[in-house]
Amino acid sequence: MKKASIILSMIMAIAGFAACGSTSAVVSDTSASSETKVNETEAETTAETNAETSSSEKSYFEWASKTIAESEYAETAVEPYGTFEYKSYYSNTAERETGVNILLPPDYRKDKEYPVLYILHGFWDTEEWMARDIVGIPRMLTELYSEGKAEEMIVVLPYIFTSKEMPRCTGMDLENSLAYDNFINDLTTDLMPFIEENYSVKKGRENTAITGFSMGGRESLFIGFTRPDLFSYVGAVCPAPGLVEIPGSPMHPGQIEESELSVIEGSEPRLVYITYSDSDGVVADSPASYCKLLEDNGVEHTVKVLHGTGHDHTSVKPHLYDLFQVIFK
Repeated sequence: MKKASIILSMIMAIAGFAACGSTSAVVSDTSASSETKVNETEAETTAETNAETSSSEKSYFEWASKTIAESEYAETAVEPYGTFEYKSYYSNTAERETGVNILLPPDYRKDKEYPVLYILHGFWDTEEWMARDIVGIPRMLTELYSEGKAEEMIVVLPYIFTSKEMPRCTGMDLENSLAYDNFINDLTTDLMPFIEENYSVKKGRENTAITGFSMGGRESLFIGFTRPDLFSYVGAVCPAPGLVEIPGSPMHPGQIEESELSVIEGSEPRLVYITYSDSDGVVADSPASYCKLLEDNGVEHTVKVLHGTGHDHTSVKPHLYDLFQVIFK
């Protein structure tokens, strides 16, 4: 776990973040939440920072301020990541055909094996949410891979609402929450076998990562900590409440006990990375409370606190940009 954490700390330090803590590295992102604001200020600082950052990792906000033309990709040594391909598989767990978006690395070959990252969407959303242009996963991976900052990987965007009775989420209540919680069974018994059967996958926990946004972030933490045999890299951005019991809340009986947000000796994750915004009024203090539990349980983890971003793609993109640079190394 230390290698991934060290790399992530270096990325954050170079980006101007402050780090502290023992079992956790807490960083605060002081960059502008608006890409427009970044554009206005970057011109003033470019001359001073070019020498410092030219040979080092770049922060998401520096990267986001650029407009990358397709012609620029032609000048790189690699082909760009393409677009997500939409597939469906039969979920025995949900007893229906289920959609999934899959992004393959440039020059994908069946005779070469690739690690896999699963990214989970939030409440009310579908497998299309993370595949949108506004999130920009192919663009991020293209530039990072072309510069040697990210490994080749397969990215899988599943539909995580897993119910035999309801094809779609119908409300924010316990019944619907339990359908999201049921995704762990679809993932392990249906989706992962489908991906491994149809794509050239490098198997093993060290080659498998999971992260998610909001309800997907709650599920990625639940899955990552209950199935450490499958996942060595665990992330979450703005994770929703309910991972552990919220006293007095009928919707949040808890998926695990507080003591279970811990690691088993010999099955420690290489990375636990949580990102959240101090301006996120949707999940309130849930992400911070999870970080406190990890701290109390002695789990090494890294936390990135964003300022001014929302409960949306503006928080998801910085999280993914950092994560892409540290997994599978």
